[in-house]
Amino acid sequence: MSADLSQFDPNSVGLKTNNIFGLPFSIDQSALVLLPVPWEVTVSYRNGTARGPENIFKESLQIDLYDADVPDAWKNGYFMLAEDKNIRKKSNYLRQCAELIISCLSEGGDILCNQQLAGKLKEVNDGTTMMRDWVYEMTSNLLKQGKLVGLVGGDHSTPLGLIKALADHYESFGILQIDAHADLRNAYEGFTYSHASIMYNVLQEVPQMKKLVQVGIRDYCDEELAVIHDHPTRISTFFDAQIKERQYEGETWKVICEDIVNALPDMVYISFDIDGLDPKLCPDTGTPVPGGFEMEQIFYLFKTLHKSGKKIIGFDLNEVSCGEHTTDGIDAIIGARVLYKMCNYLMASKDR
Repeated sequence: MSADLSQFDPNSVGLKTNNIFGLPFSIDQSALVLLPVPWEVTVSYRNGTARGPENIFKESLQIDLYDADVPDAWKNGYFMLAEDKNIRKKSNYLRQCAELIISCLSEGGDILCNQQLAGKLKEVNDGTTMMRDWVYEMTSNLLKQGKLVGLVGGDHSTPLGLIKALADHYESFGILQIDAHADLRNAYEGFTYSHASIMYNVLQEVPQMKKLVQVGIRDYCDEELAVIHDHPTRISTFFDAQIKERQYEGETWKVICEDIVNALPDMVYISFDIDGLDPKLCPDTGTPVPGGFEMEQIFYLFKTLHKSGKKIIGFDLNEVSCGEHTTDGIDAIIGARVLYKMCNYLMASKDR
């Protein structure tokens, strides 16, 4: 069912009574559906990313709909589902449990020697498994309806269920991960589905994911480096320092983007942790790291990917937090613009 846009003015103010980006579509009228996942149980530094979806939604009303790279993609319909209050409530409770565990570990304690904390660790791991399965069921249902699907977190643990759902539809695909962190730790801090373990878990649980291409990585440990070296055909990492060195020595961003895109297979899922950007653009994200990219650099990478003819099959945007600055932080403004660009390129790939 298509929407009647005859009374909709794309040049006017974004109406709060409409949906994401001020668009007037219902879910039935939308080709692309966004699942908000207000979850931040295992964040290891700063809180706030659970409010990412609601803050991005608010700021999305300020975005002009014209996109010179992908004009009129929005006319196919974008719709964000309402947040599940039970997911937010569960996240809030389990976050308190996780904070006790992290505090104990930071003081040199042993969780397994503390019966109460061991019980809370089990609660957290059971809860994050529940979240993974909930995301899988929600996104599987949308994909079966023929919808394109994007996920808005939340911390970076949230998209595993979507990636598993896409694996039911695509026998082989790759992931383009934009991130400051490698996220290849095995059960970081004892949490099986930690935000720092998302790509490790993808490698373990999604055999259809044939190639992980990481871009902008600049904060990682020996364990993660070993995983990268142990999987040379399945992981290609474009470290931030190496990218910068290539640019210092005269290579253009165009050439580097072409190398990144050439490392990917024909089907591509994008996983965008906002801390892949320069932290001046996301100062309140959970674990900011010096370095990273301008937003326009990543948009150019998306453009290069699109021009290559490869198909984008889905995406997630995560770790967008306004921290305590819920009204004047730039994070959600940047997040909303990144989300809109990703929606447009996903839509442009629809018929490939």
